[in-house]
Amino acid sequence: MIETLNTWDINLFLFLNGMHSPFWDRIMWVITGKLTWLPLYLFMLAWLIRDFRWKVLVLVLFIAALITMSDQSSVHLFKEVFQRLRPCHNPQISEMVHIVRGKCGGQYGFISSHAANTFAIAFFSLLLIKNRYFTFFIVLWASVVSYSRVYLGVHYPGDILCGALLGLILGILVYRGYRIFEIRVLNKRSFFTGPAR
Repeated sequence: MIETLNTWDINLFLFLNGMHSPFWDRIMWVITGKLTWLPLYLFMLAWLIRDFRWKVLVLVLFIAALITMSDQSSVHLFKEVFQRLRPCHNPQISEMVHIVRGKCGGQYGFISSHAANTFAIAFFSLLLIKNRYFTFFIVLWASVVSYSRVYLGVHYPGDILCGALLGLILGILVYRGYRIFEIRVLNKRSFFTGPAR
């Protein structure tokens, strides 16, 4: 069963990774960059400041904890445990893998830290910012960033799906943790700004 799933994953990867062009190489390289999305993060921060006012100081701490949990668990609980070679490091298919600018990343790829981190941010933020347009955009953003990792030859689709699942779970758990903290602590300290939100 595991071998069958692995074969399907490799075949799907080779199909998706095989659809490339110089134009999309440039686009996907930009999409996968961490600094590319700084304006988006600033926009989200501004929205949270508008909605949560001083509580955003606590929210930033929860977001930092979420990203740390997501990033570190994807490495230490998955990559270092399962030690599944990235497609571009897999000697069976490496010659068929399209990579961009010679960048392959670390040796192991299961699960995708990009997918875990972006989906963690996406689900945590959409639970805070309850707006259907934002929800659509932020899930699309996380999906496109995650797909770029397959395009660039550094992750299998399975790495992406499992990373997204980890991010979803952590995003929801940290959101619930924030809400509990808000009810039990922040709302009892409303003297900072007047009535609780």
